[in-house]
Amino acid sequence: MDMFECLPYFICGAGLIALLALSIIDLRVWILPDWLNLTFAGLGVVFHTSVRFSIFEPLELMYGAILGAGTLYVIRFFGNKHYKQDTLGLGDIKLLGAAGFWLGVEGVVMAMTVGAFMGIIHGIIVASVIAIRDKSKPNLRRLMIPAGPGFCVGIIIACIWKLFPFFLG
Repeated sequence: MDMFECLPYFICGAGLIALLALSIIDLRVWILPDWLNLTFAGLGVVFHTSVRFSIFEPLELMYGAILGAGTLYVIRFFGNKHYKQDTLGLGDIKLLGAAGFWLGVEGVVMAMTVGAFMGIIHGIIVASVIAIRDKSKPNLRRLMIPAGPGFCVGIIIACIWKLFPFFLG
């Protein structure tokens, strides 16, 4: 296997490292840095270029990015309007836009769905830990957790689903 045949594997590894870094940063300081979201998006474009767009056409990737970012932007808009506070960070929107450059339309929808479910699981765990610590009932009404880590798990699962067949041959 020559260097160019190994390139997609290295790019996927770098993408995984970017997602892990995004998750850790979001858990610690509640921010998804633009430069890291942009790096993740760029890695997606480079990955698909390295495989000669054999998985998705460039237009499919662009539609995936628009759908990912657009959907979360709409959710943020109405959530902020309803709760009268920020309900979803702009970094989360950019993260799902970047994911679209890896996953296309169908994959980014799966990443959002699985990511939201992971966020619910994360919230239940955090609420339960707080309830045990405070000797109270779990309360999810105004619980705030970073959304990025859940979305990163969703993106990883969707990448395995959509990109794994390429690595099989």
